[in-house]
Amino acid sequence: MIALAGGGGCERGAGGPHAPMDLVPCFVEGLRTPARCGTVRVFEDRARAAGRTIDLRVVVIPALASAPEPDPIFFLAGGPGQAATQIAGFALAAADRLHDKHDFVFVDQRGTGASNGLFCEVPPADAPLAERFDSAFDPDSVGRCRADQDADLRLYTTSLAMADLDDVRVRLGYSKINLWGTSYGTRAALVYLREHGEHVRTAVLDSVAPLSLYLPLSLAKDAERALDLLFAGCAAEAACGAAFPELRARFHAFVARLDSEPLRTSVAHPVTGAREDVVIDRQTFLGGVRGLLYTPDLAALLPLALDRAMAGDLSPFVAMTRELSGGLERSMATGMFLSVVCSEDVPFLTPEDVEREAAGTLFGPEAALEIMRSCALWPRAEVARSYRDAVASDVPVLLLSGALDPVTPPAWAEDAKKTLRRSASVVFAGTAHNAATTACARRIAAAFVKRGSESELDTECASRLPSPRFFTTFAGAP
Repeated sequence: MIALAGGGGCERGAGGPHAPMDLVPCFVEGLRTPARCGTVRVFEDRARAAGRTIDLRVVVIPALASAPEPDPIFFLAGGPGQAATQIAGFALAAADRLHDKHDFVFVDQRGTGASNGLFCEVPPADAPLAERFDSAFDPDSVGRCRADQDADLRLYTTSLAMADLDDVRVRLGYSKINLWGTSYGTRAALVYLREHGEHVRTAVLDSVAPLSLYLPLSLAKDAERALDLLFAGCAAEAACGAAFPELRARFHAFVARLDSEPLRTSVAHPVTGAREDVVIDRQTFLGGVRGLLYTPDLAALLPLALDRAMAGDLSPFVAMTRELSGGLERSMATGMFLSVVCSEDVPFLTPEDVEREAAGTLFGPEAALEIMRSCALWPRAEVARSYRDAVASDVPVLLLSGALDPVTPPAWAEDAKKTLRRSASVVFAGTAHNAATTACARRIAAAFVKRGSESELDTECASRLPSPRFFTTFAGAP
């Protein structure tokens, strides 16, 4: 039962042991669709069931039909650290074919958004570029972030968050739900599937991060794969290959020079327009490249931006990377990222593991090692080794992967598929992280959820998706 303030309730399946949840009309940033909002209070320490509490922000977008299906779609965001309510606009577009018959539910996971978000201080948009190039994982930044939190940082793990999510399900009166997770949200969905699977009708996992993917172990290898595909794609495209000959070799030589001599140059600030002196070292540069590979439209600009950078003009590259990272910094709860990764991933890794996985890559181990070092300063939960076991299930699961993804490439979906006995894996050509940005993926996912089955899906469109054409000038692609 969803109790709607100012009106009657509407049945959504069997109730639970908790009182029904009151929802009131609300405004959600990025949405024009009417929504209902409420909170569910949970104990931060669920095992002790005492002490500090967290108010979880809940947003429900009711189905359009007067007689909807009883199973809503619960959306799980990425990161770790992104709030589900922040992706409501995207989710509404991605699953628009399902909104007529299904309620959409967004719960800010503990430690994100309005659910006691574990945010770290980030530079404002007009801060000097030198500040914006500072790492969020250097010891000083991590120490300040830890000191700013009013939380027991050991109690922000995925399993606890999924127990919270099940409390929300009960309070809203849903017996069965459909899960839709993206990136880290796929890990969360898999954990919910393992621990509360009797309440799951279907699961859509987009950009799959199974329990076998340890953050940040494969950062370098997976990014290198995507960068190699970019170089190969540029060389194969006549205009790009002609405009940027020998791009791969020149890029490798440029990065090698940054190793011994960081580039000192002057660039225009993307916000203020003022010229500022900056120093770009290897890790800063490669981190920016990796971020731009997430999005095909930005990756289409990358050969041009790299060519300009190698000629001494870093302004386009800085503008692209700062705009991208600035948006992420403002929306991501870095403390939540650390609480998850430092409890669930890093304790099972050694620096030698990272060095081995990054061996021979251009990106190298340093970004992963920096995250591991930050975990030495962050409180962590004790997580059993069995937590990392592959999730086995008979629930229908749809696995979506972008062929160009630099962080969750298709091989991870194939790994998850081994123990998901009723699953289908679809790879989308020309697409990187977050396959549901494409109409093709949205159509397939909608058909899957409506039918409640992974069999006989029409996936032909996935192999025919083109990559965006590479820009050879900032006026556009030829």
